[in-house]
Amino acid sequence: MNEQLQPLKKQPGTGKSSHSGTQDDIVYAHIFDAILEQRLAPGTKLSEEALGEIFGVSRTIIRRALSRLGHESVVLLRPNRGAVVASPSVEEARQIFYARRMVERAITELAVLHATAEQLVELRQMVQDEQACFSRGDRGAGIRLSGEFHLKLAEAAKNAPLVSFQRSLVSQTSLIIAQYESGSRSHCSYDEHNQLIDAIEARDAVKAVSLMMHHMDHIDSKLNLDEESASDDLHAVFSHLLQTAKKKPGRNPASR
Repeated sequence: MNEQLQPLKKQPGTGKSSHSGTQDDIVYAHIFDAILEQRLAPGTKLSEEALGEIFGVSRTIIRRALSRLGHESVVLLRPNRGAVVASPSVEEARQIFYARRMVERAITELAVLHATAEQLVELRQMVQDEQACFSRGDRGAGIRLSGEFHLKLAEAAKNAPLVSFQRSLVSQTSLIIAQYESGSRSHCSYDEHNQLIDAIEARDAVKAVSLMMHHMDHIDSKLNLDEESASDDLHAVFSHLLQTAKKKPGRNPASR
């Protein structure tokens, strides 16, 4: 767990759109991007004082931005202890992914009906930018663009509540991946994204939904959500040695 906030600096050449709006809009957007890019790890303490110094704004502005992120469940607001980046439990991760599947299915079905030619062009450009980021080793920007692809797809579905819900789910998913991803950290979502765009452009809802569910399966397969896979309890971790010692009186497990 990170206890210090890392500086949130814009990285040149990542394809990141410029942030605009009110001061709290800008702070919110930068922190949201940092979560999508997995630069802010789950459990990171979000010091109002440090953020105020980084962005050159008052703590009131910082609190507004953190409050918005708290409403989206990606930041945990702790009374009298400050804010931290959310750290979903295994059960919470499972629930979030279940909700994400349901929302992605609905968004895909609606996108098939409503996506315009202009929106499909924008989606294809995002996939190209995503692939370029991974190709040059900029994994953080690639992950962010992958998440933004799903947000843009939600906009194409033309359902405002789904867009709002998806924004929260995408950022929570990024936290879950950062916390629970195991094995290879390779990424090939741009291939799946391109296939999905093709199906939406062909107005093939059955194929598009099937591709989206396969895409979600791919993401899920990279996660280790086995609640018994790890523990911070030394007695639990080495219980097999303790059990062996009990069966063999006078034998010290450490002497093996």
